[in-house]
Amino acid sequence: MKRTLPDGEGRQIVVGLSGGVDSAVSAWLLKEAGWQVTGLFMKNWEDDDDSEYCSSRQDWLDAASVADVIGIDLEAVNFAADYRERVFSLFLQAYEAGFTPNPDILCNAEIKFKAFLDHALALGAERIATGHYAGNRIGPDGLAQLLRGADANKDQSYFLHRLNQYQLSRAVFPLAGITKPEVREIAARIGLPNATKKDSTGICFIGERPFREFLSRYLPTKPGPMVDDRGVQVGEHVGLSFYTLGQRKGIGIGGRRDNADGTPWFVAGKDLASNTLIVVRGHDHPLLLTQRLAARDVHWIGAAPEPGHPYGVKCRYRQQDAEGWVQSSSPEEGAATDATPAGASAAVTGAEKPPSRIEVGFAEPQWAVTPGQSVVFYDGEVCLGGAVIDRQG
Repeated sequence: MKRTLPDGEGRQIVVGLSGGVDSAVSAWLLKEAGWQVTGLFMKNWEDDDDSEYCSSRQDWLDAASVADVIGIDLEAVNFAADYRERVFSLFLQAYEAGFTPNPDILCNAEIKFKAFLDHALALGAERIATGHYAGNRIGPDGLAQLLRGADANKDQSYFLHRLNQYQLSRAVFPLAGITKPEVREIAARIGLPNATKKDSTGICFIGERPFREFLSRYLPTKPGPMVDDRGVQVGEHVGLSFYTLGQRKGIGIGGRRDNADGTPWFVAGKDLASNTLIVVRGHDHPLLLTQRLAARDVHWIGAAPEPGHPYGVKCRYRQQDAEGWVQSSSPEEGAATDATPAGASAAVTGAEKPPSRIEVGFAEPQWAVTPGQSVVFYDGEVCLGGAVIDRQG
C-alpha cells in the first residue's frame, strides 16, 4: 500500500532532530508538505557524555547544521532525568532480575512519545514527528493503527508496539513509505551535511561501547558456576546479568573444550536460585528451542488478537515473522489493571484493562526466546501490540 505524507497546510509540527540523516530528511519532507516545522534536539543521557562512545555534542552540531540548511528553528531540551527515572532504572532492575530488557521500547513510549510529545504540545504544536521507519493510519474501526515501515530491512514498528491511541493519533512518520537508500539519496540531493553520516547502533544511551564494561559500572558482579546440559561444570561466569540467551561470543570457554570438532558454545539458561549459567554446544541444541512462551505487561494498540488465530509474531527485532497465536490470557494477581510495566505512565496503555499475562504458541520451534525481550504480534502490515517475555514454555 502506497503511503503519502499528510499535507501540513501551515499546521505546526515538532520533529525530533537527533543529528542523524533519518530525522533530517523527515524534517525536510514535512516542510515540503507544507507543515510549519520546528526541530527539537533531545538530550537523554548525561553520564560520560563526553566519551568516545556516547557524545551528544557532535549530534547537536549536526542537528543545528541540518536546521540551518532546511531553514527551521531548533530547540534543545534535556530529558536526562526523565530517562534515568522512567527507562534506565527499570533497565537495571530487569538485568538484576536475570532478564535481558529492551530499553529502546520503553524509551519510545515514555520519552520520545510522552515527554517529547507533552513538550511539543506545550509549544503549540498539533503533531510530533520522528525518523522512525514505521507508519500509522486510522483503521476501519476508527482507531489508530501502527504499521510496518515500507523498508522491510529498517522497519522499526517492533520498537513502537507499546504506543497507544493518544500517542499514535498525534504522530507523523515521514519515512513510512520510503527506504533507507532513498533517504540517503534525498539527503545528498538537497545538500544535507549529514547525508553520509553513519547510522547509530546499539542501545540508545550505550551506543557501541563494550556492553559488559558499561553494565559493570551499575551492577555488581557475582561469579558462579557455568554448567553444560549434563550439569557438568565447564567454567565460571562473571555474573548472570552479563549474559543473554543465545549468546555465543564472550562466554569465556573455547569451542574445543571437551569437544574435538570445536562446536561453539551458546548460553541456554540461567538458574537464579543457584546463580548458575547453563551453556550448550551447537546452535540448534534442544535447550535453545521452544514452541511456547509466557509473557507479561500485555499491551494491545487496539483490539486484542483473537485467541488461537495465527498471526505473524516476532520475539526479537529483525526476526522473520513466525506463525504464532495467543493460547490463553489471564490477569496477574497484584498487577496493575492497565498492564503497564512498573514505573510506566498510564498514558501508554492501549485497550482498557487488557490481560496482564498471555501464553503464546508457535507452529515451529523458536530459537533463543529471551525473557525480558518483547513478543510482538502482526496482522499483515498492522502491528497489534505485544508483551514482555517472562519465560519459555
